[in-house]
Amino acid sequence: MTVRVRVAPSPTGLFHVGTARIALQNWIFAKQHGGVLVLRVEDTDASRNQPEWVDAIYSAMSWLGITPDQYEGPYLQSSYAAEHHAATEKLAASGQTYFCDCTRDMVQARTGSQHQGYDGFCRQRGLTAGPGRALRFRTPDSGETRIVDLIRGEPAFDNALMEDFVIARADGSAVFLLANVVDDASMGITHVIRGEDHLSNTPKQQLLWQALGYEPPVWAHLPLIVNEQRRKLSKRRDKVALESYRDEGYLPETMRNYLMLLGWAPSGDREIVPWSVIEEEFRIEDVNPSPAFFDLQKLRAFNGEYLRALPVEQFVAACQPWLVGTETIPAPPWQPADFDPAAFAEVAPLAQSRVAVLAEIVPNVDFLFLAEPVTDEGSWSKAMKAGSAELLDDAIEAYQELSPWRAEELKATTEQVGAARGLKLGKAQAPIRVAVTGRTVGLPLFESMAVLGRERTLARLRAARSRLS
Repeated sequence: MTVRVRVAPSPTGLFHVGTARIALQNWIFAKQHGGVLVLRVEDTDASRNQPEWVDAIYSAMSWLGITPDQYEGPYLQSSYAAEHHAATEKLAASGQTYFCDCTRDMVQARTGSQHQGYDGFCRQRGLTAGPGRALRFRTPDSGETRIVDLIRGEPAFDNALMEDFVIARADGSAVFLLANVVDDASMGITHVIRGEDHLSNTPKQQLLWQALGYEPPVWAHLPLIVNEQRRKLSKRRDKVALESYRDEGYLPETMRNYLMLLGWAPSGDREIVPWSVIEEEFRIEDVNPSPAFFDLQKLRAFNGEYLRALPVEQFVAACQPWLVGTETIPAPPWQPADFDPAAFAEVAPLAQSRVAVLAEIVPNVDFLFLAEPVTDEGSWSKAMKAGSAELLDDAIEAYQELSPWRAEELKATTEQVGAARGLKLGKAQAPIRVAVTGRTVGLPLFESMAVLGRERTLARLRAARSRLS
């Protein structure tokens, strides 16, 4: 039997990091077993689907490294409407369904609770198809439904506690529970690896697999991903879109590594490991079923490590979208003609050791490519204390004749300027840094001044001195 797994996102928004983890683990599982990964776009929710979100799915998958040559498809769930209808007809013919016209309010009025499930009111009414009448599956009155789950063992569900659930709307279209089963069966899916939030659906879907005469798949339900309050990640309150991290400057290698650690760990006391190690060592059976914390600070630290490990030329290439702007990344504050690739290449090694995400490259180097630095007023107030004007005067005079114009000589000269006024280097360079770069923190000052050049450096010092007058 060929192992066939699938990832089945809906085009109702940006690509969720939870979906990204599911895609990665299905991808690895398929590779390990010589199987096939299927991409299915579940696009049957017409009220929420948007064509651009379909394209976003393909783009996000490719960014992760799961390119079209790595999967079968994509298939659109909407193209399987005939199969969905045939399944409802088959279930109806076998007496396993019935029509129901109960609204949620009617059920609540009968049961006295909005949390209690459907009470089976229409089981014996003999309704036929018609407006406002959904089709329900008749669940067994006794026994249990046991599933095989590679992560959670063999959980069992009491059939008597399972409500008769809707499988088709009044217009005949299949709902998720049925469509998902029919699609998986039609595509020969052997293992369903998905999020824990679907675990409650699983006994219902297994009943459908069996009622339709199919062999149920092996299941694996990955742990929930939670935020720092240990609440399930939600797009309403958390940053969950993979595209947001991509456009902030996280590397795909970082995201792949980090997402795989949500519920699993490689051997030894390691977390940052090559993808080849993850592919070799990952076992779905080793995934911890407990909720996994999506730690933004840890992810950020991971990305910094990945960035620092890049060869400088690769780091320079990775920065390019933020240096020029793209459809999803804002253009930098300088004019394209003012950007100097050679100057950027000189400071790139300095920036590489300081940024944690690639979007931070712009505020670190903007002073090189703007006519005037963007001055942070808080930094100005902090650095420009009493005596700063006189210190700037001394620095301007000392720098005018400095030769050669290199970082070592700039540092030594600034030390001398500061010492003449009883200041250590840290205090002496603070107003100079803000005058030159606009901020109190950033790239090493003297290397930055060396790249900026004598004339532009002096012009900025004079402008700052004039402001202090």
